[in-house]
Amino acid sequence: MNLVLIGFMGTGKSTVAASLSRRYHMEIIEMDEVLARQEGMSIPDIFQVHGEPYFRKLETELLRNLQNCQNKIISCGGGAALREENVKEMKKNGKVVLLTASPKTILSRTKADTSRPLLKDRKTPESIASLMEQRQAKYLAAADFVISTDNKSVAEICKEIAEKLLLS
Repeated sequence: MNLVLIGFMGTGKSTVAASLSRRYHMEIIEMDEVLARQEGMSIPDIFQVHGEPYFRKLETELLRNLQNCQNKIISCGGGAALREENVKEMKKNGKVVLLTASPKTILSRTKADTSRPLLKDRKTPESIASLMEQRQAKYLAAADFVISTDNKSVAEICKEIAEKLLLS
């Protein structure tokens, strides 16, 4: 089985994926890293040169190409679950885990990061909350289960994911 981690940027997808990978000997597929390598440019550059629709199409193609993978952790970019085609492919790939965090937590985790094009002009809890609110229904619709990462250690988050997987 594969795990597909979704959620807003800064919720801990990459950090949790790395820890789960070590604990359960699963390979990580960081979608943004794969797409940046494939395109030969950074994610912000892909957005700037080709636009967001092009990038979302790349995500869908990658998710389709991952259909035959097993025992992987697929860490999706923050917007991957916004596209219905992506969600269909995620569900085919494995269990979809939504990681959440408060706008204040996200701001503290991302304030120094300049590689997130959609946060470029949104460096306040209010503007982050607004963008999160726009995405929440789609995130929840895509998720098999939800894990809050606020005020938890990575070990606690991983344990909670493992427990939910056993129950599902």
